[in-house]
Amino acid sequence: MLRRCTGKTMTAMALGWGLLLLAGCSPFAPQERTLPDQDLPVAYALYSGEPDPERRWWKDFKDPELSFLIESALADNFSIQEAWARLNQARALAVQAGAERYPDLTAEANGRVGRQKTSGAAESRRLESVGLGVVSSYEVDFWGRVEAGRQAADLAALARREEVGTAAVTLSAEVANRWIAIISQRMQKQLIEEQIRINQTLLELVTLRFKTAIVSALDVYQQKQIVENLQAEIPLVEEQEELLRHQLAVLLGKPPRTPLSITVESVPELPPLPPAGLPADLLAARPDVRAAGMRLAAADWQVAEARAARLPALRLTGRARYGEGELDVLFDNWLLSLAANLTAPIYDGGRRAAEVDRTVSLADERLAAYRRAVVTAVKEVEDALVSEAKQQAHIDGLQQVIDTARQALEEAGNRYRNGLTDYLPVLTQLLSVQGLERDLIRRKAELIATRVRLYRALGGVWTDDLLAPETAGAGETAAETFSGS
Repeated sequence: MLRRCTGKTMTAMALGWGLLLLAGCSPFAPQERTLPDQDLPVAYALYSGEPDPERRWWKDFKDPELSFLIESALADNFSIQEAWARLNQARALAVQAGAERYPDLTAEANGRVGRQKTSGAAESRRLESVGLGVVSSYEVDFWGRVEAGRQAADLAALARREEVGTAAVTLSAEVANRWIAIISQRMQKQLIEEQIRINQTLLELVTLRFKTAIVSALDVYQQKQIVENLQAEIPLVEEQEELLRHQLAVLLGKPPRTPLSITVESVPELPPLPPAGLPADLLAARPDVRAAGMRLAAADWQVAEARAARLPALRLTGRARYGEGELDVLFDNWLLSLAANLTAPIYDGGRRAAEVDRTVSLADERLAAYRRAVVTAVKEVEDALVSEAKQQAHIDGLQQVIDTARQALEEAGNRYRNGLTDYLPVLTQLLSVQGLERDLIRRKAELIATRVRLYRALGGVWTDDLLAPETAGAGETAAETFSGS
């Protein structure tokens, strides 16, 4: 039966929908979890101090080239772009999950055209009818299932954002390590070229003594072998530098043979040790730890969603339709209906119960993963602090060894020139000094790399300031919706 829709009727409908939107509750909402930190040490073994997680650590080296390389990589690196894309996917899923909190609204329309002919009539009659309307459906979230799904999806998206930060911290360290390694290879090449010049001078002296019958031909061959060995090292050093340049270019999001401006000729001086703070500071400073905590919270909400799914669900369907009729009376006819559909699981072969068990086990897994992330973060800081202290002590000792070896080389040379010994002691000491000099460059580069590892282990909230690359299409729309919700 058709009735005219009044303003009071529409107001009552709107009020009813509003009350239904507020009807939901969350009896299975997870309790606020106290994340475990009882296993954390009170302080680090070697160092502490007030940390500055907002500082972009590469500024400590005071090198504009390094800053340019890292900031370029943060903008153009492929892995960072992949992380941003995964974040947009998670935000879109969060928007989808949140959409279930609201009634949907669908428009519908139909039309029919026909002819009717009665017996005895000369002509048939043309019939036209059109129907227009809207349909809305809504699940009353009595048990908080929809809200739990939305919370889990939101936290999953936030965890993805922290994964972007984790990728940025890792990327900045990788770029710095390649930069240091390139400079180290360049220093190795310069040192080898200098050693070649020194050895060629010695070869000329030994050759001259051989021509005057003071030494044997063996001395000449031995010294010549040192020169040739050093010359053979040059292509290997150049190869390593080129490979490192290729790796750095790819980290910057560029083709391998892209020219890179690296003019520094020696590894930078080690900056002052950064304040490491307390182990508990890593819970907020490390993006990977924060992501693990959010994934754990998301798993708790997934448990709530699975438990709520085992209870009856009430779904309301409302339809407002201008009834089918001739076009001239179409908008004088309407039909309004509201239907409720209650569904309750009776037997599903244990599927819903198994889903609860799965999500509970998932929460246990995420808890273990969070604990592992925390302990690993503390270990990485401790390792970097210990390694830097011991490597610095080793370099100091190595410098003393080099000084002693140079004195021994000078003494062996004096004894050789005075005819007291043959050339073997000189050869031995020469190889020792030159090997120690090359090793010292490697150790200094390793020390800088260890400092970079410490910066990486300390994390930082500077990653929160990173801007997403420009996107287009649905991903951008979903991200804006998520940010505004």
